[in-house]
Amino acid sequence: MTQTTHASAADRTPEGTAAPPAPWLRRSAALLGAAAVLLGLTTPVTAGAAPARAASAAPLAWAPCAPAAGVDPRQECATLRVPLDHADPDGPRIGLAVSRIRSENPAARRGVLVLVPGGPGGSSLNNPSGKGQRLPREVRDAYDLIGFAPRGVAPSTAVTCGLAPADLSPTVTRPWPAPDGSVDGNLAAARRLATACATDGGALIRSLSTATEARDLDLLRAALGERRISAWGVSYGTYVGAVYGELFPHRTDRVVLDSNDDPDPARVSRAWLARYEQGVEDVFPDFAAWASRPGPYRVAGSAAEVRPLFLRLAARLDREPIPWPGAEPAELNGTVLRQTMLDGLSSPDTYPVLAELMNAARRGTVPPVPAGPGAEALRNVVAVTLGTVCNDVAWPRTAAAYQDAVTESRRRHPLTAGMPRNALACAAWPYAPKEPPVRITARGPSNVLLIQNARDVATPLAGAHRLRDALGRRAVLVTVDSTGHGAYLAHGNACGDATVSRFLATGERPAGDTYCR
Repeated sequence: MTQTTHASAADRTPEGTAAPPAPWLRRSAALLGAAAVLLGLTTPVTAGAAPARAASAAPLAWAPCAPAAGVDPRQECATLRVPLDHADPDGPRIGLAVSRIRSENPAARRGVLVLVPGGPGGSSLNNPSGKGQRLPREVRDAYDLIGFAPRGVAPSTAVTCGLAPADLSPTVTRPWPAPDGSVDGNLAAARRLATACATDGGALIRSLSTATEARDLDLLRAALGERRISAWGVSYGTYVGAVYGELFPHRTDRVVLDSNDDPDPARVSRAWLARYEQGVEDVFPDFAAWASRPGPYRVAGSAAEVRPLFLRLAARLDREPIPWPGAEPAELNGTVLRQTMLDGLSSPDTYPVLAELMNAARRGTVPPVPAGPGAEALRNVVAVTLGTVCNDVAWPRTAAAYQDAVTESRRRHPLTAGMPRNALACAAWPYAPKEPPVRITARGPSNVLLIQNARDVATPLAGAHRLRDALGRRAVLVTVDSTGHGAYLAHGNACGDATVSRFLATGERPAGDTYCR
């Protein structure tokens, strides 16, 4: 593995010091509605609308977590009470489920490392027992590992939209146009879903937003008794981490943002969908090379044949779906194949799922129906995803805006068939954003390390470049020559992993932006 640095020491300032703005030129878990970031069409502000008086946080009462599969017996649990509305700190409160595993060497303890989940709709509650235990010993010695379920996510006070089973598929939060490119059906679904969420979600779904999650995190910091927190945010968690660092810059210690969302408010009002255009183009060639190798999952004789084959199969399934009893929907159609592509390109480990479905479609057959989470879990995830995505920014309201965008997207990016520019429930959301999106800037301490795979379908490299440029001298970007969503200790490489581990353990960052071969 080699590590190449592309900037000088003049491009960074010491950890913990304020950095001046720099004129840099420049996005779950993508399962069943787990999303990442979106920012806004509305005029951005630097720090959002802060409450007139900040809420207080009582110390946490820790107790052993309920026994569960995969939960380390050392993991403790607690409930943090936070305001339903941060603008009304004395008003109703809701509960956030929190967990921790203490530092393995109290003498070496530096503080806490908060594991910020992706989504929206994801949870890190059991991550101290899971991915946290993949951290090297020197990092586990330095920090208490902290997990949490964000507001709305069970077992925190949970939100639901009360959706019917047919509205719980991944195409609810990543809706595909009709085979002819029409968005009329999507707009009708948007009105139905938005009405259901407003009816069942109540004040809790109205309270969801990225800025609100960042304010919840600061109450967690206070309840932990910490002056500053370190964080490891992944996917949508990178946007949460960036917003936290903008709202509370001097309450951050060492911040790792992994698989990064594009923070540009001028272009990201719908980036949670739009990013897939570039992400699929970045990753599909890697899949094509893999799927043309000899073996049980081979779909074509050469990499060049895989893309046209996929497009032909999707078009044929649009015209002639294959019955698929027990599946939802109960047929293998072009939309199901395209959705499987998005999920299958998230990691080389899931390439076989896409290849198997392509080969089944060629034969006119279907594979076994895949298992999925229960309906209640899906209702919760979809509600949190839609609530956060739709409350963060104002989305276009007219059919023409979506139809024109979808038509252009289908022409330029046939693999994604217009989905990245399509309408979802936000097109009919009954609430206006409570505040403009938080604008990420270069003002704040120079204590951020971005790590990003070069090929990532859900949060492409281009978004990481834009976040790097927005943060300016606050950040250094480590680009890893690897494929998959999630880089550090996941789909990256030894060079990238060592760079992040060293930063968390010692504070040492590369002198400038770095490429890990």
